[in-house]
Amino acid sequence: MTVKRAIYIFSNGQLKREGNTLVLLTDEKKKVIPVEVVEEIRVFSELTLNKRLLGFLTQKRIPLHFFNHYGYYIGTYYPREYMNSGLIVLRQAEHFLRHEWRMELARAFVYGAIANMLFVLRTYASRGKDVRDQIQGVEEQLGKLSEARSPAELMAIEGHARDIYYGAFDIITGNPDFLFETRTRRPPANRMNALISFGNTLLYVTALSEIYHTHLDPRIGYLHETNERSFTLNLDLAEVFKPLLVDRVIFALINRRELGLEDFREELDGIYLRERGMRRFIEAYEKRLAETVMHKGLGRKVSYRRLIRLECYKLYRHFLHEEPYLPYVRTR
Repeated sequence: MTVKRAIYIFSNGQLKREGNTLVLLTDEKKKVIPVEVVEEIRVFSELTLNKRLLGFLTQKRIPLHFFNHYGYYIGTYYPREYMNSGLIVLRQAEHFLRHEWRMELARAFVYGAIANMLFVLRTYASRGKDVRDQIQGVEEQLGKLSEARSPAELMAIEGHARDIYYGAFDIITGNPDFLFETRTRRPPANRMNALISFGNTLLYVTALSEIYHTHLDPRIGYLHETNERSFTLNLDLAEVFKPLLVDRVIFALINRRELGLEDFREELDGIYLRERGMRRFIEAYEKRLAETVMHKGLGRKVSYRRLIRLECYKLYRHFLHEEPYLPYVRTR
């Protein structure tokens, strides 16, 4: 069985169809990309393409994601929603419009996010890191979930928990070149914030790609407000996996000294990853997605990427009232 993967493009050039395959033409070379191995394409460069290519990607059900000069996601060519089900879209909308049903899902996403933060903290506590205060603080926020009466209140609880959790980052890394200080986004004020923002962006797009291969509509979210923003369900799903994927990748890269000062640049009053830094992060991120963990329900190991797809299937069954959605929580 051919294993499909995300294709990352950093070189300027032209992406085109030749026969039944993809070809990337740059000033330096011609690179053939067998379409059978492509799960999705992520573009970080200036790329020329045409309608024939987009038709081919639609036929092969390959989403095309675009990122800007700073590594921020800017949009997706989302092929025709070949898996979308009218019934599921109606059920998703119903679960959004009925307050108690929406709260059930939003609360589950926040529970998964905070519980996985605690797993990460306890993992590093077992390795001798003194994060007892952070564990206690995050546990207190977890206990407040039942008090929330709106998605905004749930977001506030999750935000407080994450602020406490971020307080452990400097303890875990112990590297003065990557001090956390405070969370800043656009622009990120330091190297740690640059890593968090870039990693979160990658995860949002991974979740979007996994949703694409199911019957779910990514435009209807529950924790994140469904409004003019194109996609929100992927943001909900990403909250559950940020601690396990993005944060663990960041800690590994810093603690193994695989990223240095030379991998960052200062621009427009912010700090951003250089291309080499992005490539190193992506390599570590993709390795993490491919790592396997035991899945109790299946009785076998599955990759983290597969876990995200399985979360989509759990939501699908939830919308059909077959079983309530319970987020994935790592326990060991």
